[in-house]
Amino acid sequence: MILIKKVELFGGVVFDTIKSFGEAWIFLIKTIFNIFRPPFRFHLLLRQILEIGANSTIVISLIGLFTGAVLAVQGEYTLAKFGATAFTGSAVALSLIRELAPVLTALMVIGRAGSAITAEIGIMKISEQIDALRSMAIDPIKYLMTPRFLAGVIVMPLLTAIFIIIGIAGGYFVAVGLLGLGAGTFLGDMIEAVDMTDVFSGLIKGVVFGFLFGWISCYKGYTCGFGAKGVNRATTQSVVTASVAVLVVDYFITTILTQVIFR
Repeated sequence: MILIKKVELFGGVVFDTIKSFGEAWIFLIKTIFNIFRPPFRFHLLLRQILEIGANSTIVISLIGLFTGAVLAVQGEYTLAKFGATAFTGSAVALSLIRELAPVLTALMVIGRAGSAITAEIGIMKISEQIDALRSMAIDPIKYLMTPRFLAGVIVMPLLTAIFIIIGIAGGYFVAVGLLGLGAGTFLGDMIEAVDMTDVFSGLIKGVVFGFLFGWISCYKGYTCGFGAKGVNRATTQSVVTASVAVLVVDYFITTILTQVIFR
């Protein structure tokens, strides 16, 4: 009997996991389909671009500034052992553009805006506001989910670009102003080492991470359990799942780009 119960428990977990995975993909397909289906409520999209993108600019700029500064200090310290401090500029720029800027931007936006989106939609669900939209013949996925999903895809690469610019500026001021590296050396080596494929790779990651951010944040809020405990659990799962997804997908994108483009 104990063995049978364990098998039933394991089977239930597997079934629920597969069911949730399928529901998540159905939710994604409906969300994407509604992007191209009228009516088009551009004011909802602009509002979410403001909430997710514009309101995240300050924190993204701050993190980018100090990330670039830390990279400059660590890069100069490490490269000095090999007599290669002239490559500090390229090390800072490539580290930011290819990897750190898109990943850290995604993690910060997930923590700041993703949790808010999940909690907001979850509260709307448990307070029956989503049911009220259905009673007025308004599709809640198109009205609530699609603008947030599309806004995430749009603003994430833009925030990544801001992170890169501020990060390089922070690295420049530290390397040139504090560490005594020549400005021409820093900028010249950086310009020589970085090309458009590096920039495009970082922005592509930003688009993909925005896709994951919007999908997971909206889905977890839309399917949260009832009560404060359900919203709390959904918000936690949203942040953790989206963060892990970003890191896992980043590995595969980096591997593909390294094999196809950078080699």
